[in-house]
Amino acid sequence: MSWQQRLDDALAARREKGQFRQRRVNEQSEARTLQIGGSRYLNFSANDYLGLSRDPDIVSAWQQGAERYGVGAGGSGHVTGYHLAQAELEQQLADWLGYPRALVFISGFAANQAVIAALLAKNDHIFADKLAHASLLEAAAMSPATLRRFAHNQPAALEKLLASPGEGETLIVTEGVFSMDGDSAPLAKLHQLSQLHGGWLMVDDAHGIGTTGEQGRGSCWQQQVKPELLVVTFGKAFGLSGAAILCEQPTADYLLQFARHLIYSTAMPPAQAFALQAALLRIQQGDDLRQRLQNNIAHFREGAQALGLDLLPSATAIQPLIVGEEHQALALAESLRQRGLWVTAIRPPTVPPGTARLRITLSAAHRADDIQQLLEGLHHASRQ
Repeated sequence: MSWQQRLDDALAARREKGQFRQRRVNEQSEARTLQIGGSRYLNFSANDYLGLSRDPDIVSAWQQGAERYGVGAGGSGHVTGYHLAQAELEQQLADWLGYPRALVFISGFAANQAVIAALLAKNDHIFADKLAHASLLEAAAMSPATLRRFAHNQPAALEKLLASPGEGETLIVTEGVFSMDGDSAPLAKLHQLSQLHGGWLMVDDAHGIGTTGEQGRGSCWQQQVKPELLVVTFGKAFGLSGAAILCEQPTADYLLQFARHLIYSTAMPPAQAFALQAALLRIQQGDDLRQRLQNNIAHFREGAQALGLDLLPSATAIQPLIVGEEHQALALAESLRQRGLWVTAIRPPTVPPGTARLRITLSAAHRADDIQQLLEGLHHASRQ
């Protein structure tokens, strides 16, 4: 088989299964709308949960940061790329979340990969929730450690796996809020099990930080849990991009020596870090935004229940509507687009076979009539 034949066969298989992915050019977007192909849609697919991506103060902060620092970091943080803006952001994050140290990464994917690659060695064990993010599971599978996956949000299943002692260290990995199901992990029980077995807990709270907990401190704060490794990302509620790892001082020192994603990548632009400081302040003062988001979630779920829609039990901004078959999910998404509603169909391998879905995401920026228009569109599409 030639290289070209291999690629052609793989692509043909994806198309046949209704799993072929395509990018669409977002020509212009605001907090609640986007323009694609010259048409304007209400956007129910973004992760901009608080609507901060267009916040005037944050946009202005990025502009001020660019004027002060330029548009790039100029190198790795271990060379010349670690500027005052990144250092200040790290300190603010650490103080806010109650950790001695924070380390900023260019993306959440990079942060998750860096931690697992740097920490895990042969004879170690990783226990990961079956629905953990691809960045976590891929890093775990590629590490020299033994990966075992436990049933989603089932501490009892994890406890059974932990009952078989082994050599090396133990790392338990989960998300705070799961990106495809929108449900929350039982963090207190997971942390209790990790401590009982002498392990560490790593929580990726990409979808919880900013939207839950006092001052938006996230899932761990809300459940009164302090994992040994907390990953927060800035591409969702913060409205920007990037990530940070919160940890103890010795862990931070170790990662600065051995986390290759941190050492060998150009650092986050300091202008971006300066804008993230403004976003953090807005999140800390954002009880109004979080309340607006919760009102939108309640409005949507009440309307969906009245229509008999098959929603997963999520109390977060992520509201998955299970469809089942891939082609049917694509058809439903297309029907919604024809009514001016942009909702993305999520299909395997991103989600398990038979669980293709519409991943509906809500924002504090959405208005009540936006939610109503979405419900009417879903009602019309489901009848078709």
